[in-house]
Amino acid sequence: MTKGKSKDVKLTMPVSKSNDHIQGSADAPVILVEYGDFECPYTRQAFPIVKEIRARLGDTICFVFRNFPLNEIHPHAEHAAEAAEAAAAQNKFWQMHDHLFEHQEALDDHHLTVYALRIGLDTDRFKREMSEHIYAPALMESLKDGIKSGVEGTPTFFLNGVRYEGSWDSATLLKRIKSSIKHR
Repeated sequence: MTKGKSKDVKLTMPVSKSNDHIQGSADAPVILVEYGDFECPYTRQAFPIVKEIRARLGDTICFVFRNFPLNEIHPHAEHAAEAAEAAAAQNKFWQMHDHLFEHQEALDDHHLTVYALRIGLDTDRFKREMSEHIYAPALMESLKDGIKSGVEGTPTFFLNGVRYEGSWDSATLLKRIKSSIKHR
């Protein structure tokens, strides 16, 4: 979890269609950015909550997921994030994102390749990019940007560019997001 006062902590890297994984319109009244780790149990708990909120709010919310693998405590986090980026290169980031959280108990390289096959990726390309760590530099940039924005753990949320410090249970987060919509 994160510390500090949300009014003091802002997102340093603005949301970008070219660099971010976005669901919804970047012009939506609310932009929810999550820094997450595919092996983190707390990020896994947030996964269905964010899905529910997106379903309930529809076009009024833009959701952005940014990788923040905590390698020191989650040994498979970085490779899982690389797998998600490899899937993104084949226009299947969100399918891999969901699959990784739905199968968080098995994130070793063998299972990542199985997931790539399941979601319809070119597995030869996937294996090559994974073995060459093609997406490691992008992960390092995401980590650096997160650290600059005050991310200390996962999940960390930013609501319209300001770090969200409240509870991220469904009811509390939904109430705060709805309040943001009214005050825009």
